[in-house]
Amino acid sequence: MASRKATRALVQLIDAGVPHEVVTYPHDPRERSFGGEAVCELTADGSVVPGQIFKTLVIAVPGGMAVAVVPALAKLSLKAAAAALGATKATMADQRAAERATGYVLGAVSPLGQRTRLPTVVDSGAMAFERMYVSAGRRGWDVAVAPADLVRLTDAVIADIQA
Repeated sequence: MASRKATRALVQLIDAGVPHEVVTYPHDPRERSFGGEAVCELTADGSVVPGQIFKTLVIAVPGGMAVAVVPALAKLSLKAAAAALGATKATMADQRAAERATGYVLGAVSPLGQRTRLPTVVDSGAMAFERMYVSAGRRGWDVAVAPADLVRLTDAVIADIQA
């Protein structure tokens, strides 16, 4: 069984006194569509809709890296993300560089508790929900938080960044 030790993402939420709920599910180690897996697992009982579940993507922008938080089943518009962050362009970050910068492995990257706090943009669609789900920093762990709390804790900008 996986360790129940709090991740850096959860520690940040606890330290900030932010209400949240950790939701876990059995992660299939063969699965590579981490967002799709989260949607299947978290929506199974009907209490969560797919649009509430978000993935965290690390992108490369001139001068460094940034984070884009988009619905798990959506595609990211790199052009829109770059514009929202005031960058001229964006590409998907190298996996190893992203893991080093955030301190999380692919499939468990959280917008919270990153080793190096990266500029963040959250898709505007998140604001329609009372709670959104993002990675809690471990595969098979998500955390439900109010979108406004996520934006505040990450100093994120809000923009329409879906392709």
